[in-house]
Amino acid sequence: MTSPTPNVKNFNLNDDILDELEASLSADLEEAIAKHGAPEIFNSDQGSQFTSGAWIDVLTDAKIKISMDGKGAWRDNRMIERLWRSLKYECVYLNAFETGSEMRTGIGKWLRYYNSERPHSTHGLLTPDEAYASKTQPMRIAA
Repeated sequence: MTSPTPNVKNFNLNDDILDELEASLSADLEEAIAKHGAPEIFNSDQGSQFTSGAWIDVLTDAKIKISMDGKGAWRDNRMIERLWRSLKYECVYLNAFETGSEMRTGIGKWLRYYNSERPHSTHGLLTPDEAYASKTQPMRIAA
């Protein structure tokens, strides 16, 4: 009997591949912390890569607080989803990036603008950089 979707393959990852992936991701995390410094808090979903022992060890060794979104808790992702929406509509869709390096530069420029120049109503019309520096509590503005 012919498969209805012949280009789709089913496979299982064996433990060796998963261990290698876990080690690689943990090494990438260590490298990012060494290059950019440790954040106060690391937030993630509950994907297996973020709940692995190696990943958690890197975070705890660096004294980073761990925050995990609840399974299926859409509220936990609303801020990052809003960021991705803004990035897509204000940067990616408006620019015809032709290379990966061009896209990296363009997105980097937009992220600097987003954090240091673009006022946010969530922060009482402060930029994220200003809100973080002043540690003010977010002020809600009526629409």
